[in-house]
Amino acid sequence: MSCEPCCGLLTKEKLPIPLQGICVDIQVKGFVADVSATLKYKNKEENAVEAIFVFPMDEDSAVYSFEATIEGKKIIAELQEKKQARETYDEAISRGEQAFFLEQDESSGDIFSCSVGNLPPGQEAEVTLSFVQELPVEADGAVRFVLPAVLNPRYTPKGEAESVTATLPNIPLSEIPYTLTLTAHFLSAYGISKIQSPCDITPIQYTNDDKTAAKVSLAEGHKFDRDVELLVYYNEVNKPSVTLESGLPDAQADSLMAHPAAMLNFYPSFPAGQEQSNCGEFIFVVDRSGSMESPMNSEPNAPQRIQSAKDTLLLLLKSLPLGCYFNIYGFGSQFESFFMESVQYTQETLDGAIEKVNGIAADLGGTEILEPLKKIYKTAGRAEHPRQVFLLTDGEVGNTAEVIAEVRRNSHAHRCFTFGIGEGASTALIKGVARVASGTYDFISGKDRLQPKVLKALKCALQPTVSEISLNWTLPPGVEEKLVSQMPTAIFQGQRSIIYVTLKGKLEEEQEAKVSLQYKFKNELLTNDLAFPLKMDSAERPTIHRLAAKNLISLLELDMDGEEVKKQILEASLQSGVISSLTAFVAVNKDTKTRVEGPPVTRFSPPVAMACCAYMAAPSMPIHHFQPTLHVLESASDVVSDGADLQELNEEADAVPSVTPENPLVVETPTVETPPLYRLIALQKADGSWNATADVAAILEIAEDFADKRPDSNMEPSVWATVLAVIWLHHFCQDQREEWELLEGKAVSWVKSKAGSSLTEAVQAGNALLKSSVDLNVFSP
Repeated sequence: MSCEPCCGLLTKEKLPIPLQGICVDIQVKGFVADVSATLKYKNKEENAVEAIFVFPMDEDSAVYSFEATIEGKKIIAELQEKKQARETYDEAISRGEQAFFLEQDESSGDIFSCSVGNLPPGQEAEVTLSFVQELPVEADGAVRFVLPAVLNPRYTPKGEAESVTATLPNIPLSEIPYTLTLTAHFLSAYGISKIQSPCDITPIQYTNDDKTAAKVSLAEGHKFDRDVELLVYYNEVNKPSVTLESGLPDAQADSLMAHPAAMLNFYPSFPAGQEQSNCGEFIFVVDRSGSMESPMNSEPNAPQRIQSAKDTLLLLLKSLPLGCYFNIYGFGSQFESFFMESVQYTQETLDGAIEKVNGIAADLGGTEILEPLKKIYKTAGRAEHPRQVFLLTDGEVGNTAEVIAEVRRNSHAHRCFTFGIGEGASTALIKGVARVASGTYDFISGKDRLQPKVLKALKCALQPTVSEISLNWTLPPGVEEKLVSQMPTAIFQGQRSIIYVTLKGKLEEEQEAKVSLQYKFKNELLTNDLAFPLKMDSAERPTIHRLAAKNLISLLELDMDGEEVKKQILEASLQSGVISSLTAFVAVNKDTKTRVEGPPVTRFSPPVAMACCAYMAAPSMPIHHFQPTLHVLESASDVVSDGADLQELNEEADAVPSVTPENPLVVETPTVETPPLYRLIALQKADGSWNATADVAAILEIAEDFADKRPDSNMEPSVWATVLAVIWLHHFCQDQREEWELLEGKAVSWVKSKAGSSLTEAVQAGNALLKSSVDLNVFSP
């Protein structure tokens, strides 16, 4: 295996890369982003080339435009049925004409390929693609935009069609041959307080006096070597809203684009003081493939993904309620479970599970999620304990559609909460599984921590189930509504619900409408009302219509077996101009001045290697170069030697070699001391209590004989220790409250049942001992 620096080409020739730079313009209005990305190419070779660029995109993105500029001439691409578009492109290339092609990869809805064909020597070209997407709201109120950069190799199980990522070569981050320029404009009627990013950005620049508009840019010279994340904070964020957009005057009659479209943003609420359920079967499905040994991010000394998963499992286990059932599965090329079937949560089963968690490693090979899920679904559940599945993975799978289909077939019997770990996790997999199984999803990248996000989902899982969800409308006479997207199948406290509808009929600006989201919660009927004027935004940039079309297409693509459904997908895609799995953009420069004789040399861009500078080659292929951006090699587990068989590459894509002096490709992760919070949590018992041990004393930094300092000698030492532990959590770990809130709730309930009238005195004595001032109300929620 060669480890010499290279340009990332599939051959050992040092040839230039056609892609020279990427320029991105982002327009964010409230919770929607409209993005324009321009790829700039120049052929520095002596022969005409076909440049192919494979890149990731958020699965929810609605790509609606593709155009090329060459020799000052702009060529607008046409959206066609995919087979027809491919034929159009191939025929143009064979005639020596310049042509451009953009398609969604068949293996996954979050991978795209852009082809620039017949680029003559010395010539420059630009291609621009535009898309819109919804933006999620983080727990701290930030509206989050991410421009994906990382495209990890997707593991393909035996017998499955190979993912396009399986044959991509890699180059080191330091040798990416182009940069990214990015400018983002933000607009919010409620005001913008700040904009942050893990990347270097310019200071926020307000573009009006009331601070409702602002912009930032990436610092000059940014390499597209990691995801670009922007967090914007509005003065008001969790506020229900309606965005209404007029229909397009030139749209086909009675099509989705012809009628006004509305985006409804609900923030459902629940009665205060609702207790959490102590029932449930909690199954944690954890990725143990080789790539989980990769770091969480590219920062120095970042924790390994598998270590973060282990820490998270510890928190989950300690946070479960007494009386529930649980099990843990680990998967790679094979899978294993801690118990033959889910077991009741007791001190004995908790101790056994924690011992097993401490021993797990990223040692199970490739990323095969389907088989453990099938095993779970074949195992009988318990009617009184609703099944809740938590899937933690870096998402590097090649059979995404098959996994989602299997989860959907069994969605009546469980909810599924999913977490994409590290940059490059498949948005199609993580979002798709959660949606069809009525759960939530989250992504952990950059400096994000896995633990608080998973614990937030556990709180949702412990919330009693919401049922009978419906919309009720009050509309002017002659106006009718039509649901375009799927109704929410689950509602959780603090989670936004987005619904798209079209309105048919004559709408007058002075008229008003009202829509109510109704749902039943613990036999109580709750209603969230939205009243709004029928004043429409211009459809000059029909953002809402395009997002509605994308939602409709995604819903139809879940059931693509019949010809009728395929017809509906094609109609929705072609009428709206939003790309689908059955369509593609194609453009042909019929005025090509110099026609290319013979087939062009194909240049694919090489993905980027984060862990090493190894050269990777696949056999029996022509001279192809993959443009180097968006496929980051994150661990040496993905490196193969020259001449490796492609089937072996698939089977061993996640197999991690041992760390030895002879193998410099794997970087040892430094040993990090366990933080006091986690050491304390590890000592908590299943019922929520702590024993008065020397280990607890060491963490609390008090004398070992602290049990003798009880304010009441009749108080059990474990009650005193638990009071001190809860006070310590509130005084020293408030910034990590999301991680210990559930297990602290168990501790408080246990203390209240044991301490009796001496609780007030114990809290006062505990504050004095720990030099804190925690309120007594902490113990009486």
